[in-house]
Amino acid sequence: MNTPRSREGNLFRYIVYFIGYLMVAGVVKLVTLNSPLHVWDLILFGVISLMILLFYIYRFNREQRYFDHNFASVSWLGNFGLIVGLTLVVTALRISVAYLQATGKLQLYNFQTAYLKHESVTTYWFLLVAIGIILPILQEFLTSGFLFNYAFRRNTMVVAICGIIFSGVLFSILNWQFSFSLLVVNAIFGCLFAWSYLYTQTIWMPIYLAVVNGVILLIMT
Repeated sequence: MNTPRSREGNLFRYIVYFIGYLMVAGVVKLVTLNSPLHVWDLILFGVISLMILLFYIYRFNREQRYFDHNFASVSWLGNFGLIVGLTLVVTALRISVAYLQATGKLQLYNFQTAYLKHESVTTYWFLLVAIGIILPILQEFLTSGFLFNYAFRRNTMVVAICGIIFSGVLFSILNWQFSFSLLVVNAIFGCLFAWSYLYTQTIWMPIYLAVVNGVILLIMT
């Protein structure tokens, strides 16, 4: 019950992590709806997001000693070709989605619609930090790090595929949109990030790709 080998303990821990994410996402939603942005809103976001982020990092690093590592990990900095290739794939996919949105074939994301209503330089930079960097990092801890270490620990192809699909769906849910097509798009990105985690066996690869995705998304807004 005290280690990540316990299903009940893992479920409880994951619920706690999930609630932490909802707290940050809720603050982002609250601040985004305010126009203009207030200093206290930004302070609240900074405190909550930093607290949850440090909590995630501390717990993830502490629990690594319990997790199975049967395969040698591939250093994400040691495989420059993989980094460049996946960066290009994410960039190309994100630009393609932006093009489809510009031509009216895909709906805008919820935050894009909110930004257009309260367009300002301050709001843009807040969204860049919150949705482009902070939320993607937290999402990858939930959908790649903790999820695979708790629920998909067996080293088989079937488990890996199921985990990748489940991770993609969960990533899409965490980026909840009212458009089914955008849910599918987000699920594809989530599956790609999950695969990168399994391939490199390091949380920093999916985090890097998720941040690249988020930043490009904001740049293309």
